[in-house]
Order: sequence, then C-alpha cells, then structure tokens
Amino acid sequence: MAADPRIALFIDGANLYATSKQLGFDMDYRRLLREFQGHGNLIRAFYFTTLVESEEYSSIRPLVDWLDYNGYRVITKAAKEFTDATGRRRVKGNMDIELAIEMLELAPHLDQIYLFSGDGDFRPLVEAVQRKGVKVCVVSTISTNPPMVSDELRRQCDEFVDLAQLMQKIGRDPAERQARGPGAPGTPGNPALERRYGIRQGDETVEG
Repeated sequence: MAADPRIALFIDGANLYATSKQLGFDMDYRRLLREFQGHGNLIRAFYFTTLVESEEYSSIRPLVDWLDYNGYRVITKAAKEFTDATGRRRVKGNMDIELAIEMLELAPHLDQIYLFSGDGDFRPLVEAVQRKGVKVCVVSTISTNPPMVSDELRRQCDEFVDLAQLMQKIGRDPAERQARGPGAPGTPGNPALERRYGIRQGDETVEG
C-alpha cells in the first residue's frame, strides 16, 4: 500500500482574503485545515501576512494569533508605511520572498505543495520547485471577472483548483456569522479584520 503523499500548504494571506472576498464568502480556517489533512500527510500549513506595527491595535492580530495556536505556522513581517504625492497614507508590503524561502527549504521533504495565491510573480518559484520533483497545485479562482489567478501561474502549475469549488467545504456557515454578530472579535470576516486585511483601510491603501 502506497504511503500518503507528504503535502504542505503555503497561504498568501492577503491574496487568499481578496479572492474569497471576490467570491463572496468568509474563510473558515479550521475547516480548511481539516479538508487538506484528508489529502495526504500534512507536514506544514504556512500562513504569510504583513502587520502594520505602528498601529496601537492591529485588527489582523486576533486572526494571526488564532492561526498560530490552531495548527498553522504563521510568518509575519512589518509593512512599510509612507505618504504618497497626494498626501494619502499608504502601507506597502508583501511576503513573496519569505514564502519562496520557506517553500524551497521544505520542498525536498514534500511530494506535493498547495499554493494559495494567484500572483504571477510566483511562476518562477513554482518552476523551481517542480524541478525538485514536487507537484504544485495552485488554489485560486477563474470564476471572477477578471480572474484572480494569473494565466502564467495557472499554466505553470501541475494542477489548478478553483476556490469556488471548495466554498462549501472551507467556507464559514453564514448562520454562524449572524449568530456571532458582525463585531465579534477575532473572527475572520468581521469589519475590524476586513478594515485592516482588505485592500483598503478607509482612505489608507494597502499595497502588495
């Protein structure tokens, strides 16, 4: 009997959030972990995100802490803040390098990688990992207009999984969201988390 494939999840937090938001559902990270534990021997589940350290209270922090205690390896770094030519405060940051380093280091110990991102910048990384004999599956969506996954990344990967097909398995139950209330602290999808973790923060723009 063949052994279960050794797998790992690499989640580009901001990209996954934007994708699920475009599809109109809230991610249930406990259900996501449980779903992929059934796909093989789950070695590691990484979650990458930036934090605005200058904020007295970072509204993504409750989610980050929950993930850290519930089976995810969370990798964070401080985002860079600056003021653009119009005087608007902007926050810039992405985790591409951190994700690439972790993936390349772990690849020799894996059979398959699930990359939760549609960012075309990851195409060379996927190619490099494939040369090590690892199968790469990209999880994003082509169900939105425009699609959330770049064409070059989709062509490069060994398998593409549309997040829209996983909604019933890894999405939060809308009834649960109503029961807990929109302001429930520390829950994905509440306005505080959305304000920080989305593309916009009122008049502040978070750039990848």
